[in-house]
Amino acid sequence: MKGIVLAGGAGTRLYPLTIVTSKQLLPVYDKPMIFYPLSTLMMAGIREILIISTPEDTPRIEELLGDGSKYGLDLSYAVQEKPEGLAQAFTIGRDFIGDDACAMVLGDNIFYGNGLNYKLKDACEAAEAGKATIFGYYVEDPKRFGIMEFKRDPKDKNALKVISVEEKPKQPKSNYAIVGLYFYPKGVSAMADKVKPSARGELEITTLNDMYLKKKKLNAQLLGRGFTWMDAGTFDSLQKATEFVSMIEQYQGMIISSPEEIAYHMGWIDDAKLKDSIKRYGKSPYGKRLESVLEGKVVL
Repeated sequence: MKGIVLAGGAGTRLYPLTIVTSKQLLPVYDKPMIFYPLSTLMMAGIREILIISTPEDTPRIEELLGDGSKYGLDLSYAVQEKPEGLAQAFTIGRDFIGDDACAMVLGDNIFYGNGLNYKLKDACEAAEAGKATIFGYYVEDPKRFGIMEFKRDPKDKNALKVISVEEKPKQPKSNYAIVGLYFYPKGVSAMADKVKPSARGELEITTLNDMYLKKKKLNAQLLGRGFTWMDAGTFDSLQKATEFVSMIEQYQGMIISSPEEIAYHMGWIDDAKLKDSIKRYGKSPYGKRLESVLEGKVVL
């Protein structure tokens, strides 16, 4: 199973903050924004990950993350010369993906919740078995999002049947937004080749999802009570994300979306590697929290 973090775009909604730096390198409380989507893929058990970003920002992100070995990962990088829609990631990443299943997460999306790792691993298993998975989250303003319409199986309340997917509908058929996290079976690049530009000139991920739906190969999961999804791509949402992470970490004494912590508990890095990271972060609160992980005070 491969993974992609799509961290492109000009970040104009965050100007002037993003004039000279990537949106994904802005801080969300005590860590760069990109740590959050990267951690989501890690929680799914994915270790081979491609970071896609702009020509200007790719070197900056690579300077931060390196080859991924400090997180027990194998990281690769690719440039998106011009953002032409989310489905474009699978054509840019064609050689990286090869004949594997692949997950993609957007670089400004943050996910949190007890049991999230189980939902992610279920989606991985479905992708390996030939089915795509999308995730739904209740929103008050569904006209702003890609929306999924679904019905529950009367014999299994946890099972969902997707009826339709629609991009920013004028008359939404539900309040469940399709969040920026997608799992696809092998062959997704070939499927993405068939996506035609929409009226706004983009290769829409909703179109790709609809193609899987028509083949009856689209699963859905809901992120309901106890789960949080945030798109930190605006000033207000960036501030709210920082406040949320700050509250959880300070009140619970845990780290949200720490690649080092996840890698350590997964057994991908050892004590020596974690100590190297603690030394690198010096006297920062983030480094102190990693010390608690090493001392066994914090469990995943």
